[in-house]
Amino acid sequence: MLRVIKVKLSVAIKSLKLSRSLELNDVLQEEEIGRWRRTHYSSEINSSLEDREVIIMGWVSSKRDHGNILFIIVRDRYGEVQVIAKKSECSKLLFGQMQQIKEHTSLAIRGTIRPQDKAPNGFEIIPLELKAFSIARKAAPFMTQNKTPIGIDTRLDLRAIDLRRNVLQSIFHIRYTVLNASREFLSRQGFIEVNTPKMIATATEGGAALFPIFYYDREAFLAQSPQLYKEQLTMAFENVFEIGPIFRAEPSRTNRHLSESISIDVEKAFVDYNDIMNLLERLILHVLDSVKEKNQNDLANLDFQSPNIELPFPKYSYSDLLEQLQEGGERIAWGDDLSPQTMRNLPDERMNGFYFITDWPTSLKPFYVKPKTAPGSERVSESFDLMYGSLEISSGSTRINRKDELLERMKKQGLNTQAFDYHLKVFDYGMPPHAGFGVGLERLMMAIAKIDNIRDAILYPRDIDRLTP
Repeated sequence: MLRVIKVKLSVAIKSLKLSRSLELNDVLQEEEIGRWRRTHYSSEINSSLEDREVIIMGWVSSKRDHGNILFIIVRDRYGEVQVIAKKSECSKLLFGQMQQIKEHTSLAIRGTIRPQDKAPNGFEIIPLELKAFSIARKAAPFMTQNKTPIGIDTRLDLRAIDLRRNVLQSIFHIRYTVLNASREFLSRQGFIEVNTPKMIATATEGGAALFPIFYYDREAFLAQSPQLYKEQLTMAFENVFEIGPIFRAEPSRTNRHLSESISIDVEKAFVDYNDIMNLLERLILHVLDSVKEKNQNDLANLDFQSPNIELPFPKYSYSDLLEQLQEGGERIAWGDDLSPQTMRNLPDERMNGFYFITDWPTSLKPFYVKPKTAPGSERVSESFDLMYGSLEISSGSTRINRKDELLERMKKQGLNTQAFDYHLKVFDYGMPPHAGFGVGLERLMMAIAKIDNIRDAILYPRDIDRLTP
């Protein structure tokens, strides 16, 4: 009798150990990628793959648990694919693992394709096997599916997660197109791409908005723009452009200012500001056409129709706009800047697209901007701003190409000409007449993609309050 009891007890213990072992195996665990490799991206799931086996990899975007049925949306770099796990179709182990999956987990799923009208791309995956590479430990403070989640600062603290949102994916797909289209257009126009120093000895534009840095045993600054270098480079290459970072220490807390941004800078020899305005508007048109052609789905995700434009862009002189503002009751004098708030008081039809403001007061422009040469017109410069509504997208001008004129302008602005000797001395060797502009990439993105806050147009924004992540 005692022996029978011992045998039964031994069997019970073994059964309990086996049960516990199975329970442990049911727990979702992190695994190495091993020999698994993605066979298809989400965008490649189509009717040709029906009933075929695939391996997808990505992150869990969302999960819905209906008891005996689980819906999991997996996102990769090209979009989303739906995985459906039914208790009646999956092994107990696989269904248990699927139940434990959390949003943001990175994983791979091996499964078969079948049509489903309501799923992304019209197809879904029936899972056969699952590998979790990195299991999410906590829920994010916002949903990646939402277009308008909680405050932007909360999102920026987890920017890499924030960038999984469909709306931001679309914004940065468009940004990629804008950069490629800009390079393509300028290269076709005979420009060469250059890279200029970002650590400089003196202020590029003579202002105080500089970030000082230690450069060995002396002070230097982060470059406000490549302006002086690209002017010099016209002497060697005639037509140059640079796409790179610029740094401005402006203590502004607005939805259109950044301390570090990307500028599309262009300089061309043997032209004036009229020629360069023509080039700029054709560049903008090419960029918009490229976005319409290559980013239709992204524009749809943003619920935005890229603006239709015609050339030439409207041109309004500073003096004409000033007169209209004064007639409308604005207390503004000739020589005052035109703030965004002031610009919003202009007729509405002018606020709906791209246009130029030309011939600004010389006093409002940097020292290298050329004044008009007609007698009595020196107060006016050969300059322009490209606007989109009340948003400044670009500034440009004819540049001064004679040393004596440049020295005179610098002295009027109270600049130390000795500090600019490295620049001034090249004017002794035949500086050609030239003109150019700089386009703020993030501001252009605000116009193209209808972005309210410029910080959503750059991956990791830097401003007066943010230096991380």
